[in-house]
Amino acid sequence: MNILEHRALRGPNFYSRYPAIFMRLDIGELEGRPSDTVPGIAERITELLPTLYEHRCSVGRAGGFLERLERGTWAGHVVEHVAIELQNLIGFSVGYGKTVDSYETGIYNVVYRYRDEACGLAAGVEAVDIVARLFNGDEIDIASAVSRLKQVRDAHMLGPSTASIVDAAVRRGIPCIRLDEDSSYVQLGHGCRQQRIQATVTCRTSLISHGIADDKHWTKQVLGEAGIPVPLGRVCHSLEEALEAALDIGYPVVVKPLIGNHGRGISTDISDEPALREAFTIASLQNSSVIVESFVKGEDHRLLVIDGKLVAAARRRPAHVVGDGQATLQALIDRENQDPRRGIGHENLLTRIHLNDQSHRLIAQQNLTLDTVIAQDEIIYLKSTANLSTGGTATDVTEDVHPEVRYTAERIARLIGLDIIGIDLLAETLTMPLEEQSAAVVEVNAGPGFRMHLSPTHGTGRDVGHHVIEMLFPDSENTGRIPIVAVTGTNGKTTTVRLISHLLRQAGRSVGTACTGAIEIDNHTIMRGDYSGPQAAATVLREPTVEYAVLEVARGGILRRGLGFDECQIGVLLNIASDHLGENDIHTLDELARCKTVVIDAVSPEGTAVLNADDPRVLAGREWARGNVIYFSLDPDSAPVRQHVQAHGIAFTVHDDCIVLRQGNVEASIISVTDAPITFEGHAPFNVANALAASAVAYALGLSIADIQLGLQTFHPTPGQNPGRTNLIDAGNIKVLIDYGHNVPALEALSELVSRIPALRRICVASAPGNRRDEDLYSLGAQLASMHDIVFLYETDPRGRPAGETATLLRAGAESSPGTCRVEVVMKEHHAVDRAFNEAREGDLLVLLIDDVESATERLRGRRFLPDTSTTGSDAGDRS
Repeated sequence: MNILEHRALRGPNFYSRYPAIFMRLDIGELEGRPSDTVPGIAERITELLPTLYEHRCSVGRAGGFLERLERGTWAGHVVEHVAIELQNLIGFSVGYGKTVDSYETGIYNVVYRYRDEACGLAAGVEAVDIVARLFNGDEIDIASAVSRLKQVRDAHMLGPSTASIVDAAVRRGIPCIRLDEDSSYVQLGHGCRQQRIQATVTCRTSLISHGIADDKHWTKQVLGEAGIPVPLGRVCHSLEEALEAALDIGYPVVVKPLIGNHGRGISTDISDEPALREAFTIASLQNSSVIVESFVKGEDHRLLVIDGKLVAAARRRPAHVVGDGQATLQALIDRENQDPRRGIGHENLLTRIHLNDQSHRLIAQQNLTLDTVIAQDEIIYLKSTANLSTGGTATDVTEDVHPEVRYTAERIARLIGLDIIGIDLLAETLTMPLEEQSAAVVEVNAGPGFRMHLSPTHGTGRDVGHHVIEMLFPDSENTGRIPIVAVTGTNGKTTTVRLISHLLRQAGRSVGTACTGAIEIDNHTIMRGDYSGPQAAATVLREPTVEYAVLEVARGGILRRGLGFDECQIGVLLNIASDHLGENDIHTLDELARCKTVVIDAVSPEGTAVLNADDPRVLAGREWARGNVIYFSLDPDSAPVRQHVQAHGIAFTVHDDCIVLRQGNVEASIISVTDAPITFEGHAPFNVANALAASAVAYALGLSIADIQLGLQTFHPTPGQNPGRTNLIDAGNIKVLIDYGHNVPALEALSELVSRIPALRRICVASAPGNRRDEDLYSLGAQLASMHDIVFLYETDPRGRPAGETATLLRAGAESSPGTCRVEVVMKEHHAVDRAFNEAREGDLLVLLIDDVESATERLRGRRFLPDTSTTGSDAGDRS
């Protein structure tokens, strides 16, 4: 078997409303060997993966997939189920999958859900290998495959602290975007409503406060001056200063680096000069400045304060083992490290115990070796600090905190100024005030770990991530979402997106726009190019100033990567027409329609789907539409629109040459069609339809009729406001119409406008990408010739075709058209444009269907066009 394509679909997609892995799989000779021809396959796979029994498959009950195996199914389908189950085995609960035939024999599109993208992709690779071996009767090492997947999981998964915040956000319906795969940098929410975290440091964490917490001496100074008990200590820059400090303070002492975390470099209960020398060396490896302070006896406690409130408390104990009278110290350590809760570093709820120099010193001080058998119930401590990151354990004591201790903890948070703070307190107990016992705050932590509170070794776990989300999003109704408008269709997407954005900006909203042409933030172009895919959507949604996101959604992005967001407030389906057929297993208009309906299927329950009631396939797609539905139509007498309006649905249509809103018995006039510049006084019906769609979106977003009217009046089809889309430029003696029409339906829509612009001759420059079918290119050429007197064809992106082939097909189609159109092939776009400029005479219309609009308009400014001296121009004008 051979994987031809393998990628993650990040959001609603052609196959699923949820993120999924897409695999295009060539099963090769296994096409002729369905599973019922492989003896014992169900029994063998059950032995390897017993939990596959739970897969219901299309049968609809447990064991259903195994029944399918016995009846006969193909290898691609088996890969789907194995990929799903492998993810379940490493802790990701997934269940959805589907495998569909392609138009090529032996090639299948395998789709399955994922939780972690890297693990989902890796599970697919492992599944293909396992299934190939299964069908061939080869040995299969499931344990090794699972082990490899766990390594991928551990390398990519968020740490427990960050994951607890993200999980709480997801439960609240807040979208989460991981901004860096190598760290815990996460965006919660979109646009202007977003909040960001890095582990447990938030975008609200004060830099000054973080600096105070990072400097242990500064922390003690702030707290000590406020009457908080802290150990007596001194900052030392040399061993001599440390020795002098220890004598002044009095042994025993604690030695630790001035700046550090996770207990690194800390030595406690130092009782003499040799131990101090060693401890100073250990601490100075972490920081050149070292603190020597009095040793405070008492239990080690961590108090967690979030948003000024104590939310959790834990008693921590250093890494240790408990003897059983039989096992050696090394065996006890090995046994403890086998606890599934223990992992490497911060990857799991507990950390494996690693013996370092400090550990060996402690073991020696207890007159032990690693080979010593430890007596029954004897506790052997292996670290001097109780940090979980060094193998320590924790017991939840949140319910045992005395009110005065709670007040002190919350006061410390205010004094330091941290929104999330971990307070390390040495105290005999938390059940009595600090002044009544031996107690001191030894340090505070910015960005504290949550592991000990989430799943303590003993006691009740605390959902502390929830408190972070409550702090960042205090309004319970706030899910951090901004309205997303997603616009799709075959033609008109870019114009509609730009018009919607203009309406919103005119109404005072901050808008992020992504479309074919550019990404714009607050009316500033920040990127130029084709930005109609999910990556562009992500760029807009990450922008902190954006209040509304208006996104063009092309079929290619839906098929290759999904939408890039989980849901939208408004989904717009403009039309379904022949374009790009034959790509990505989309061969029919009905398949294309289903692809496009992904956008309206992603509308939130309280959102709105805006549908073109004049397009039968769009109307048929209503079954996929979620939320409310608004129709738009050029036909005020349309039966579907009439029925919708009578049922108190909303529709935008044209009546008495005005754009109107209808609902029930109400008709509200918005603007005369002739007063909307984009309609060319009604001669561009396709732009009238785009204006209707944009008006419907604006209304659904809460704009007033006055807002919509003003927006439509002030949006002009110029290179400044709508570059490359029906830009009609008066260039002195000629007119130039620039557009992006590149398929037959688009040109058919454009032809009415072209025919209504007075001209002696109509001269066109056009092309099409090479990834169209031969018949599409041929028909496009014929349509071009039927609209113009002269056509200059050039080649744009060949997309796999040999040079010249696209132009040849276009020319053949053009020459097949009845009439006197002259056709020339000029391979480069700018040469073809120059050729048209040189051909143009006074009274001509140039129609430029090009990609590089900016260059063409720049060259147009310097052109002077000659008076017409021929008679052919007059004939051409009569023909129009």
